[in-house]
Amino acid sequence: MNNEPLATSLATSKHLRFVELSAKALWALADGDLAAGSAEAGVALDEHFVCDRARWIFRHRAGQLSENPSAAPWITRVAVSEPDGSVFGDAGFHGPPDEAGMVEVGFTVVPGHRRQGYARAMLRALLVRAAAEPEVRTVRARVRADNSASLATVAAFGFTRVGEQGNESDGLVIVFEVPADAVQAE
Repeated sequence: MNNEPLATSLATSKHLRFVELSAKALWALADGDLAAGSAEAGVALDEHFVCDRARWIFRHRAGQLSENPSAAPWITRVAVSEPDGSVFGDAGFHGPPDEAGMVEVGFTVVPGHRRQGYARAMLRALLVRAAAEPEVRTVRARVRADNSASLATVAAFGFTRVGEQGNESDGLVIVFEVPADAVQAE
């Protein structure tokens, strides 16, 4: 599943592909080793992939893989724009579907690529993937209440607000869901 091509068009006529991050790449990035993480991933990553937030996420995902290697197809991948090969973010699911058939999406766009349609392209690809899996019934997204760009992105895909959560580090987070069978491939 490494270097998965997707027919997801961007407004710029580019396509995206996801590059799987192995446990070795995730651990390297969690340790702040950008060169080793890039080498293991096979793509040039930028400083975004070793910022404090990314390091925490990659450490968590590496731990998930250590506990459950079969989760690999579901977790974080690098998002690459084609045909130019630029890395514009990371995206994936928080893990395989749970017993109720729910998966949660997560995506981040590298700061220099924001507001160019990349988040929509990643979310579209994740939704199509989830809808293609018979065991997935619901897709969840959690978005900080102050993240207007991501709030607009999930709204564009028919997510419905189902709740909210709050904590000291993230503040208010809105919980959204969409039924997997409501997702339409474009």
